[in-house]
Amino acid sequence: MLQIRQAIIVEGKYDKIKLASLVKAVIIPTGGFRIFKDEELLGLIRYYAKTTGILILTDSDRAGFKIRSYLRGAIPEGEIRNIYIPDVFGKERRKVRPSAEGKLGVEGMEADVLREAFRKAGVLTDEAPAGDPITKTDLYLAGLSGTPDCAERRRALQQSLGLPTMLSATALLEVLNAMMTREEFLAMTEQAGNHPRIDQR
Repeated sequence: MLQIRQAIIVEGKYDKIKLASLVKAVIIPTGGFRIFKDEELLGLIRYYAKTTGILILTDSDRAGFKIRSYLRGAIPEGEIRNIYIPDVFGKERRKVRPSAEGKLGVEGMEADVLREAFRKAGVLTDEAPAGDPITKTDLYLAGLSGTPDCAERRRALQQSLGLPTMLSATALLEVLNAMMTREEFLAMTEQAGNHPRIDQR
């Protein structure tokens, strides 16, 4: 079982049940959009952000990203990290039909996929990769931001890394810096032929 120092913020009780079988940590469900109106719950999450730090692990659909965005804006101080699950299409066993977007949520993910999501977020080691960080300029030179087809290139990269396709360039940068060194990023994008000018700074 993974020992996690930070409190983990999830959407619902079934997500909490799933995670509780994999990690030893404080797990707080938002009750979906209930968090938008529940000041007491938000106060608890703010407390953990300032003390232990929080990990936001919501579904990879529009609702999950809306909750992530709300929490980032509603928590003025403390440590906030995002953990992302990949886009996997299907239906949770307890549900009669798939979600509106047809994607599995946290509760529907295999245990190994969830463990890998924590690893990619860099929370199992609690150490950032050594060396220079990957920058917005690196993303631009790799054709992953600021170019006409950058969104398509980003989606392809995110799928290849097992990340949700709805990530913004800024969110992708955060995840990449937790996953790999700048040198590994440059080697990966060069191999993929994504940048003619990547080493020209």
